[in-house]
Amino acid sequence: MPDSSDHTPPSPPLRRVVFSVLASFFGVQGSSRHEEDFTRGRPLVYIAVGLVATLAFILTIWFVVQGVLSAAGV
Repeated sequence: MPDSSDHTPPSPPLRRVVFSVLASFFGVQGSSRHEEDFTRGRPLVYIAVGLVATLAFILTIWFVVQGVLSAAGV
């Protein structure tokens, strides 16, 4: 019979990881969610989602600036 102390909790679904990363971008993540991320999640998943979210944010800003400059005729 397997020992229950060897049971590792399942990793959170990708949707929850994305929500957690976005919440941390804005600094609105609660301490309980923060603790859960560190105990249940794999760091590589959070790093990858964070990098993708950062790249998406940078590209969004870049496209907005390009649109404003184009509309201004610069």
